This record gives sequence, structure tokens and C-alpha cells, in this order.
Amino acid sequence: MAGSDNIRRIRDYIISMPSLPTTVSKVLEVCNNPRTSPLDLDKVISLDPVLMGKVLKLINSAYYGLSTQVTSLARAIIMLGVNTVKNLALSTAVIDKFGNKGDFRALNPEGFWRHSLCVGVAAKMIAKRRGADPRMHEEYFAAGLLHDIGKIPINNALAEEYIRTMSLADRERIALFLAEKRSIDVDHCEAGKMVAEAWKLDGPINDTITFHHALESYAGGHRDVVLTVAVANYFANREGIGFSGNLYPDRIPPEVFEELGMAKSVLDDIEDNVNAEIEKAKVFLAGARA
Repeated sequence: MAGSDNIRRIRDYIISMPSLPTTVSKVLEVCNNPRTSPLDLDKVISLDPVLMGKVLKLINSAYYGLSTQVTSLARAIIMLGVNTVKNLALSTAVIDKFGNKGDFRALNPEGFWRHSLCVGVAAKMIAKRRGADPRMHEEYFAAGLLHDIGKIPINNALAEEYIRTMSLADRERIALFLAEKRSIDVDHCEAGKMVAEAWKLDGPINDTITFHHALESYAGGHRDVVLTVAVANYFANREGIGFSGNLYPDRIPPEVFEELGMAKSVLDDIEDNVNAEIEKAKVFLAGARA
């Protein structure tokens, strides 16, 4: 059957993907230990000069807006926190693996990454407005940045089919994930879950990738992040910031805003500042290949 063949082609593509760098995998392993200290993380990242350079570049970028330059990796980890550095390392590694513009055939790479940055930035801004734990802010950003990662293997493995899928969504004015299921029998959340499993991504990033279009089905422990990213995704599509192939996004039920304890007007409040924050966050794309 065509649907089974499509799933096999996507799975085969994901299996053939280069694995995450050894250092990044080690970072994830170390950070999953609740007893991990900044010194433990410093020892791992110091073994990889490229990753070390990226972390220092990020902390000294406009994204963080620090008044003094940080030159010590250990100090950067202490200032940012272990969890934040983990997400920085992971986000830049994933973008680097998927950043080759030559691989984009159905999707526009500039539009896709701007949409992804917008969702990450908006999720973080919403989290701040809602008074979320500051130590968790980068979790919201990383989950938002990577929420649509499943579209890339579909785009690369089934380029012609994906073009027809986007045409179906436009023609029938339906959300792209619904058109994906009808046209190729697998949506980008399912493909994203395959990527997350292949790279051993867990926690809120995995859950957001898998459930951001199935909020009613999610009962895991990272619901606040998943719901926030879903709202940020709706905002990015509503405002047409970047392009993810989804011209007719599914609306967010009122009860989601109620559960998050936020008024929908918060989206209007962040609108004026979101583009400036996206420009600052572009530092995350610096490692992507042209």
C-alpha cells in the first residue's frame, strides 16, 4: 500500500541520517543525571572546541543581552544553568544536521526556520508573561524551535508527494497535519517522533514534537510546555511569520488558554516585540549550512 511505503521511506531516511555528535549525546546523558553539576558539563563540552565556541558565542550574543563578555565556559554554564546549556547544545546540533538548504525541496528553508524561530521565541515570551520558572524558559524556546522537525524528513524523503499534500491543504482549507494523514498516511508529528527516538530526545522536546497538534491526547508531565508551544505555533501561523506550509492552522480551543491561565490578548501584547526577538535568536542558525 502507498501509505505503508511512504512510512517506510520516511523511516529509512531517518535511519540513514547522521547521528548527533558524540559530544552532544554525552551532554544529554550527563544532563539527564539529576546530580550533574556545572563542572561535569564543563568537562564534556571542553572536549569539543566547536561546541564550546558555539556556547560562548550564544551567551555573548544579543539573544542574552549580557552587559559584560563571558570568556570562561565554566562561568557560562553557571550563568546559564545546566539545563539551558543542554538545550543550546541540542538545538544547534539538530539545526546543523538539518540545516542544508539543498535538502529542502517542498519547503522553503528560510520560511521554515523563521517560523521555527518565531514559535520558539513566542513560546518563551508567553512563558515569561505567565510567570513560568525562569530556569525553564529555554525549555519553552527549544521545544518551540524544534516542534516541526518532523516536516524535514517528509520533505526530503517524499518531496513530490509533500508538494501535493500542501496543495491539498490549501485547496480544501485544512490544517497541514490533516492533509498529511490523508495524502501520505503519516503526519509531521509522527515523523518527528521517529526523529526524536532515533536521536534519543526526551522530555518536553519529544512530547512537544509528538503532541503539539493532539493536545487532547496528551497527559504527560510536560503539558505546560506542550500547550504553550501549541499556542505559539498558532500565533506564528496567524501572523504569517515565516512559513511552515500551514496556511489554515487549527484553532486553539478556549480551554487551552484557560488551563494556561492566560488571556488570548497576550498574543497581541507580544506581537510588537516578537520580530526583534527573532532577529536576536538567529544566532541559533549560524551553524546551519548554506
